[in-house]
Amino acid sequence: MSAPVATEGGALRRLRGVYYGWWLLAASVVAMAFGSGFSFWSFGLYVSPLEEEFGWSRAQVSLGFSFALLVSGLVSPLVGRWIDVRGPRSAIVIGATLASLTYVLLALTETLWQWYLFNAINAVFRQMMFFIPFQTLVSRWFVMRRGVALSILGVGFSLGGFAVVPLMQAVVDTIGWDGSFLFSGAMTALIFLPVAIFVIKNRPEDIGAQPDGRTEPLAPGHVNAGRSGVSLSEAVRMPLFWLIALGLMLLFYGMFGWTVHQIPFWESKGFSRETGALFLSLAAGAGIIFRLSFGFASDRLPRIEYAGMAFTACLLTSFTILLLSTSVPGIGLYLAFWVVGSSGAPLMEALLITRAFGLAHFATILGTIVVIETIGQIISPTVAGAIFDATGSYDWALVMFICTFSASFGMFLLASKLPQPAARASQDQAPG
Repeated sequence: MSAPVATEGGALRRLRGVYYGWWLLAASVVAMAFGSGFSFWSFGLYVSPLEEEFGWSRAQVSLGFSFALLVSGLVSPLVGRWIDVRGPRSAIVIGATLASLTYVLLALTETLWQWYLFNAINAVFRQMMFFIPFQTLVSRWFVMRRGVALSILGVGFSLGGFAVVPLMQAVVDTIGWDGSFLFSGAMTALIFLPVAIFVIKNRPEDIGAQPDGRTEPLAPGHVNAGRSGVSLSEAVRMPLFWLIALGLMLLFYGMFGWTVHQIPFWESKGFSRETGALFLSLAAGAGIIFRLSFGFASDRLPRIEYAGMAFTACLLTSFTILLLSTSVPGIGLYLAFWVVGSSGAPLMEALLITRAFGLAHFATILGTIVVIETIGQIISPTVAGAIFDATGSYDWALVMFICTFSASFGMFLLASKLPQPAARASQDQAPG
């Protein structure tokens, strides 16, 4: 047998004896932590400072986040299609470059219409740089260990709340909300561009590797084999697609609305903004352990919808407790149920889609589902802010979230009863 040729791909397949996918995943975790920490987790830090500086209402400030979600949701199918055709790497490079520049625009905000417009532009490029591309990337590099890999990627999301939010709180307190946006833009470029340019490879085949570091591909008839799956046009004609999409939309309606208003909620109960940020960070930090646990368990679950039902039950329980009591025991119980539900729920998205519809058109289907999810995410923060403006309390907002989590539970229950077309598609491709 001849000695293997020393190529870049050959060297990368097992960098320092470790499957390259794990190195790529580690870099993705870092990017996910800062990407989510600069945006999703930090939204609540800007509400009060913008209210105080410009005299805007809480609903007006929240509408900026909602409008951003509307635009990013509408472009999600295009982002997904770009990734399916050209790969995640180019999307991350373009998205990170332009998102960095749009953070400068946010720092220059002086009027309400600018707040809405600059948030929307920023959100489009953030969509390109970290949510859809990294989920696609990890799903391509890991098949049999996909649940574990996605849970580790989810640790990055949790780290955004646990480690980056306290950093951003300190930045806002030190140099103001506008300086914080400039800081976010600079750090986005410094973190995402090197990761995209020097670390990311679009798929394992680009370096002559197999998913999971295997030496041989899975058999063609295996449910997880290759790029099997149904197209978007086929998926949207199936009831399962709509049940999953609506279940996720209702789930993220409550989660996103609460994330935007969580710190203002604690302020309304007499806690300081720093204490509110601490509660958020503690929950995110505790969620790291649960995300990893769910990742190992998810690869053994016959249906991911069962996990969806468990997580939505935990979330509606957490809000019921918070509605009844904000005493120390009440907050402790709330945090326990919130950590379980909020840590596991976001991990289901990629797993539900790949299990149900396969990997062939994953990014396009994910992008389309994100549009549907966005409907809820647009409405939720604005409605919650309007409820507070009208009543001076978040109680009815909590009732609203309890109802949406209950409806999400019902969608996942119905979805669990339906067959998964991806499994049929793989069987149809099996030889003989």
